[in-house]
Amino acid sequence: MKIVIPDEYQDIVPQLACYKLLAGHDVDTYREPAPDFVALVARLLPADIVVAVRERVEFSRALIERLPNLKMIALVGRNATTIDYAAATEHGVMVSTGKSNSPVAPAELTVALMMAARRNIVLEAERMRRGEWPMTLSHRLRGSTLGIFGLGNIGSLVAEAGAGLGMNILVWGQEASAKRAAERGYAVATNKEAFFEQSDVLSLHVRLRPDTRGIVGPADLARMKPTSLIVNTSRAELIAPGALLAALRAGRPGYAAVDVYEQEPITGGDHPYLTMPNVVCTPHLGWAEWDNFELYYSETFEQIAAYTAGQPLRLANPTVKPRGSI
Repeated sequence: MKIVIPDEYQDIVPQLACYKLLAGHDVDTYREPAPDFVALVARLLPADIVVAVRERVEFSRALIERLPNLKMIALVGRNATTIDYAAATEHGVMVSTGKSNSPVAPAELTVALMMAARRNIVLEAERMRRGEWPMTLSHRLRGSTLGIFGLGNIGSLVAEAGAGLGMNILVWGQEASAKRAAERGYAVATNKEAFFEQSDVLSLHVRLRPDTRGIVGPADLARMKPTSLIVNTSRAELIAPGALLAALRAGRPGYAAVDVYEQEPITGGDHPYLTMPNVVCTPHLGWAEWDNFELYYSETFEQIAAYTAGQPLRLANPTVKPRGSI
């Protein structure tokens, strides 16, 4: 089988133990994104199977229609908002999914970003590397309020870490979040306005869906303190377009730590956040950890092995009538 893995940024997949599951197949990997749609079609055109790494390629109807050899999109993870499932089904393209959703790696990165931003670690480390010795004053975590927007699997781990550091946990989200907060002794904000006003550190842990896109708007951010920090390791689209940049320039909130962006990857330092000393940026590292990669990719490659062996698959489009043959 011809397998293509596009946008494999870390260039690490062949080093994973689970890569042996692809032995005997013809595999091409691409580290850099295709420069345009035509180049993307050319890369994927020979593929029987494309391994969709998270949401890095948009499998639109226009793309799927131009890939007559494609039999299967093997998704890394459980879901993706960038696949036109109806088009895939109509064209006989199976979309297999993973089954795990480990919260550990993204929760750890969230806490690391929170601590790095709150204590000016990146700023001061870079200054020292340049031979400077000026020292800014930072903000302690203990005794401050950690706002958790969405107390799900990841948010719960971040809240545990914050509580362990002596932070006061304040929760906002759907009814399930409020119920979990009550069970664990966390405070629940009286309303969304109070949540943004009272949080010293506010961390977003909401799934991106049509109803949560832009759930944080300019008015919410304007309620935050000039000394407060917002952390986003979930999805950039949870915040209204341009709202966070405008809010940071206006001074409310005063700080941000960001791991996700509306357009990825960001190369050449081409993003306004990277010019702002009050923003800590990382390149979507939330899931990028060895154990996580082994978990997610092994599930993806196991689906490929199952397909080639004619075994049942976990399909996001179970009504598909597969095109072609193995």
